Amino acid sequence: MAESLPQEVRVELTSLGLRSPGKRPVCPLVFRVTICPQPPPPPIYSHSLSLRNGPRGRQRGVVWKREAGGPGFKSHSGVRTFRLSPPSSSAPYPQVFSRLESRSRRTPPGGGAQEPKFPQNPRPLESIKLVFLELLCLFPQTDVRYIIPVASASLTSIKSLSRRQVSCISLTNMDSSSDTSNVLQSISYFLGPHLHSLSLRGGTLTEASFVALITSCSGLQVLDLSGCNSLFMSGMLLDQPETVQQVREALANLRELNLANLHYLADASFNRLSSCAPKLEHLSLAHCHITFDPHHNLFAQQASSAILSFRNILCFLKERASRLVALDLSGTNLPSTALQALGQVVGLHLQELTLRGCRDISTEAVAALCHQQQGLTSLDLSGCSELVDGALLAVSRGLRGLRHLRMEKLQRLTDAGFAALHGLRELRSLDVAECCLVSGRELAKVLEFPKGPPPHLTSLRLAYCSLLKDKSVISLAQGLGSSLKVLDLSSCMSLTNSSLLAISASLPQLTVLRLAWCKEITDSGLLGLVDPGEKKDKGPKLSRNFGDMGFFLPQLPPEPLAPSQETPKQLAPSLLMLRALQELDLTACSKLTDTSLTQVLKFPCLKRLSLSLLLELTDTGLVAVARGCPSLEHLALSHCSRLSDRGWDQAVNFWKRLQHLNLSSCNQLTEQTLVSIRKACRQLTVLDVSMCQGISVAAVRHFQAQLPHVTCVQSRFVGGADLAMSL
Repeated sequence: MAESLPQEVRVELTSLGLRSPGKRPVCPLVFRVTICPQPPPPPIYSHSLSLRNGPRGRQRGVVWKREAGGPGFKSHSGVRTFRLSPPSSSAPYPQVFSRLESRSRRTPPGGGAQEPKFPQNPRPLESIKLVFLELLCLFPQTDVRYIIPVASASLTSIKSLSRRQVSCISLTNMDSSSDTSNVLQSISYFLGPHLHSLSLRGGTLTEASFVALITSCSGLQVLDLSGCNSLFMSGMLLDQPETVQQVREALANLRELNLANLHYLADASFNRLSSCAPKLEHLSLAHCHITFDPHHNLFAQQASSAILSFRNILCFLKERASRLVALDLSGTNLPSTALQALGQVVGLHLQELTLRGCRDISTEAVAALCHQQQGLTSLDLSGCSELVDGALLAVSRGLRGLRHLRMEKLQRLTDAGFAALHGLRELRSLDVAECCLVSGRELAKVLEFPKGPPPHLTSLRLAYCSLLKDKSVISLAQGLGSSLKVLDLSSCMSLTNSSLLAISASLPQLTVLRLAWCKEITDSGLLGLVDPGEKKDKGPKLSRNFGDMGFFLPQLPPEPLAPSQETPKQLAPSLLMLRALQELDLTACSKLTDTSLTQVLKFPCLKRLSLSLLLELTDTGLVAVARGCPSLEHLALSHCSRLSDRGWDQAVNFWKRLQHLNLSSCNQLTEQTLVSIRKACRQLTVLDVSMCQGISVAAVRHFQAQLPHVTCVQSRFVGGADLAMSL
């Protein structure tokens, strides 16, 4: 996740004073701004924000919230807290900030804050905006990652970002053009001294440009060079002593280095680069071509300039054992002998180890690793297809401090492996997706252990576990109700409304819920309607007379009840109980209709929603969803064939923050929908209109010309193109 943002930023503007010319002071004259990396409000730099209230009150046209007993509240001084939150139709002032622009500000040598400078007779909202912009520059934005495309249009933005002391950037679309050179020079001059994290992932750049950029970043702590194969193709990177010295001074404080997907990385270039980072703690060599031959380079005097050997990596680990805490060797075909050698390195105390896709690792090697590296807090064994239940048992018994465990795509893992999971009391996240033999029964029993479930477990992924049944989900929901925030049950196609009702009733803290391809979920499940007279269908019963022959008794249709005998449905907790939801996936839940979607999808903080393959979704449901979920940033509606231009013309006005939109195979949509999207969705960056028969190639090109910031438009087979002929 190019990724959007690693974390979101919440900004609270606490007023200890606000004075304007000719007006009586509201409070003493100091402002305090706190920037913290926790949701729910959106990033302050990308969307308009509003000042909202808690009970609502108005002070000279400004909506404010007084928090009695809250942080910073003092009743004797009348402190007022102004909290920034996402815009909504209920907010009295939904467009307070149209665009945030930084302005420089300095603190006087004597300490304290300068008095804000207001224009004569200012409007109250403008005064708040000016003060906020002044104070924003006092705090470096260390928790915000800016993605900067390498183009001439970015030069102005780079200069303006320097006044915010931006410390985290990712560069995209780097090539050998003059634009790349100009952008790198601009970043070196304006942003280099403040940078703590720099990503050049997949870029094409020369050694001279790389050295010039790196030497300007004296405070760099995180460097991502994954996929930068052009840098290492010659094998001569940092082969000059004077260059090595310059880079070593710049990378003296580097803590994290990502060298994933480098096909030309060799022992010599790796040694020269790693020697420039003496404080390195996190290293990724995922998907690099590593030679595990124990006899290779055994008697060589110099490191190879053509091959990256595990023997050389092992020497590096021995030298840095006291500092290195995280290692990623995913996709390197690491054998069991190499894993055992890694675990035996004297003084090495890893906290994070990622071995995704290392299919040759044995259960015995994992057991030995758990005995040798008992300080691990994060372990990823996904795709290690040789592992069986013994591996999970060894992890549960040997790594008592483990917090994050991922064991996806282990086709030989069964319920028996979960028998000792109760020993992981510090577990935060568990991922056993695509383990087709896991039914969840043993996992549910673990939660009934006398000590109860792991108290901090917040994320559970059981996607594609086709044996998972309602009974297990109900037990899991009841056991994890106090802590769980992420639940993924995608493609667990045996689940019914019973599971959804248990989730709605027991998991109020849930922020992510994925139920894609759970086809048995109906409108009643979303609405919380339960029929007490409904009997579970246990399938056809065998006849006593013909049981040995495999004959089934005929299924008789139920007798209709008289109106006076009909049993009314009872109300149960609906999906609306999950007020903290930020992501919801209902893809291919084909029994859902407008009846439930219009009543349930009312989540002001929801950011990601997938309703793809809901064939009964109409314009009425679309408009209702738009009203109920105005904060959406990612929306998938592919194969919703009943949506039309008329519905989109109404719905799109509620989705000002939309960034990713998938409308593929919506055949009733025409270019009029593109016009509506272009006018309303000014934040859009990715659009998919593939196989939309009513949209022409010319309309797509015109849309791209009107919105140049849309970086990706998928338009395969638009305009009724013949798919068969194209293939």
